[in-house]
Amino acid sequence: MKTTPRTSGVQAGRLSAKALAENFQDLHAPFDDHEAMVAADRCYFCYDAPCIAACPTAIDIPLFIRQIQAGHPNGAAKTIFEQNILGGMCARVCPTETLCEEACVREAAEGKPVQIGRLQRFATDGLMSSGVHPFTRSEATGKRIAVVGAGPAGLACAHRLAMKGHEVVIFDGRSKPGGLNEFGIASYKSVDNFAQSEVEWLMKIGGISLRTGERLGGSLTLEALRAEYDAVFLAIGLAGVNALRAEGEDCENVLDAVDFIADLRQTGNLSSLPVGRNVVVIGGGMTAVDAAVQSKLLGADQVTIVYRRGQDGMSASRYEQDLATSKGVRLVFNAQPLAVHGNGTVREVEFEYTESAGGTLTGTGETFRLAADQVFKAIGQTLEGAPEGLALDGNKIAVTGPGRTSEAGVWAGGDCAAGGNDLTVTAVAEGRDAAMDIHAQLMG
Repeated sequence: MKTTPRTSGVQAGRLSAKALAENFQDLHAPFDDHEAMVAADRCYFCYDAPCIAACPTAIDIPLFIRQIQAGHPNGAAKTIFEQNILGGMCARVCPTETLCEEACVREAAEGKPVQIGRLQRFATDGLMSSGVHPFTRSEATGKRIAVVGAGPAGLACAHRLAMKGHEVVIFDGRSKPGGLNEFGIASYKSVDNFAQSEVEWLMKIGGISLRTGERLGGSLTLEALRAEYDAVFLAIGLAGVNALRAEGEDCENVLDAVDFIADLRQTGNLSSLPVGRNVVVIGGGMTAVDAAVQSKLLGADQVTIVYRRGQDGMSASRYEQDLATSKGVRLVFNAQPLAVHGNGTVREVEFEYTESAGGTLTGTGETFRLAADQVFKAIGQTLEGAPEGLALDGNKIAVTGPGRTSEAGVWAGGDCAAGGNDLTVTAVAEGRDAAMDIHAQLMG
């Protein structure tokens, strides 16, 4: 395999274009018809299926698998989309190993669950590729709703409201819709511009218009939206990145992991992306894993994830941790950053070992250093641009029930809202449920 010469520092083109294309191909090849039938045959079709309870959108999993088994994959897709209109993306990015598949009785009995995620992708991809949209709008209600944010929560909310006959306008500050599905996940999990194809397919319901380049705090104000629209749904996500709170973190090449992932997702030429020879990623969630794995796939020699707690404390699933190690990423636990060293540009990161007692994390006083010419911060994001007047719960928008905020006529969901977890499937459920509550209130 031909590669460019390796040098120290951050540079582009560490691997050949051919090697990069191979590294970033689809993580899991889709099932063909025979493979799907074999996988579907393993389902017990449980009456009180634990997999349904484990799915945040409560998809009737035994039903859609039986529909695949019976030779009706399009019917299976509609069963999925009725609960989760972004079922195609969720089939790719959801941690099914800790949700539906972990609850599968096959997993409990044999340690090998039904491959629910891949079966879901088989069904949804088939229907979407046909160009068919399985839902139609109800009679127009004359009501108009503003959805701020075109990520999973906003898209799910907008689609359900449009189905109910309302007119919806989606606002998003970026140049294209999709939110984290477009900008925030590893490229090898969603290839062939799937996120945009999914949005285009979703919009076929009609009654939804999209306005990009408009964000709260810029051209939009909540006050103006409330005056113009019958209801407002906020799905603004989390735009800020937590600081390391370590000396020297302003050194060159200490970067936000979310920006690195977004740049990688949007590039048309992987060879143009610079990556370090020694990369350190600080954090323990999916963003940390995605940044670390993709650094390795771009050609970094040494990539290390450092997490301040033990392995069981990582929010990234064990499957994702194993994926990282299988790609050559080293995982270091129970260590927190103390300082970034370098003469203006990072050269080393100093860490202190930690221990936890009674839920309290403390440093042990023992330190070590890792060579680093590129550091990615993946230690969580914060809410930015929350409208004044909305009650907060911690650093997120406080909500009750299906996303009701402290202001009448304003709902919120997804990562910006308190409660739940930071998963695409959870955001979809919150957007869908808020839409149903908005519909009920508007229609009396």
